[in-house]
Amino acid sequence: MWIVYAFGSAIFAGLTSILAKCGIRQTDSTVATAIRTIVVLAFSWLMVFVVGSQGQIGFIGGKTLIFLILSGLATGASWLCYFKALQIGDINKVVPIDKSSTVLTILLAFIFLHEEISLTKAIAVVLIAIGTFMMIEKKDAKPQESKGKGWLFYAVGSAVFASLTAILGKVGISGVESNLGTAIRTVVVLIMAWVMVFATGKQGEIHKVPKNELGFICLSGLATGASWLCYYKALHDGLASVVVPIDKLSILVTIAFSYIVFHEHLSKKAAGGLVLIVAGTLVMLI
Repeated sequence: MWIVYAFGSAIFAGLTSILAKCGIRQTDSTVATAIRTIVVLAFSWLMVFVVGSQGQIGFIGGKTLIFLILSGLATGASWLCYFKALQIGDINKVVPIDKSSTVLTILLAFIFLHEEISLTKAIAVVLIAIGTFMMIEKKDAKPQESKGKGWLFYAVGSAVFASLTAILGKVGISGVESNLGTAIRTVVVLIMAWVMVFATGKQGEIHKVPKNELGFICLSGLATGASWLCYYKALHDGLASVVVPIDKLSILVTIAFSYIVFHEHLSKKAAGGLVLIVAGTLVMLI
């Protein structure tokens, strides 16, 4: 059943990227991240009360709480990097780099969680790594659409912090109901996001957010909330080294909608890379 939740996470995560891109055309990415986190927080705690796990708050151990907080901090850093990269770069360039966190997550799961890396998984890692490189190298976007190379730094940062999020999250939710764990982590992300808004002096931008972009930002938050709930439920019940690659299949959803909404095209090389990523992910499930 946890595999179903993992695929649900992928679908909602794919929608998140598109909705977020629509919401940060004029809106500062840090401000947008802070606003959408409010939506995710509300969604997360709603699910806590729906499943009735709020009563477990007082029984959360110190170690579990620490790892949930660390996971939340890693998530916040990943989000800030990811949406900044989305704002200044093309979706088809940013998303593949973010998804490269799969390889790092598998290695970290082997080191810290002692999850076995079989020959099959090793082959899958190689396919995913090569496919990701091929997609990063694509040059299909129009030159005038590029806003600079800064997006690469933020995209790589997003991937690194996303990997840490998965590992820390796996440890953190081992002693707590997954919905409650997600809600607690979201509180940390919310605090971090708003601290960044005020630390960078961007609080004045909040009142300048266009109404149509605000709608997309909120929808992005709802999609993220749904993705998170599915993702951490899958992590709670399944293997991190399998859940994470399935979640990364959101790239299929993202690229499909980026073509429809933003008319971003894949080169033949990038398409080949996408095939390898999907193949590697499917091999991971064997």
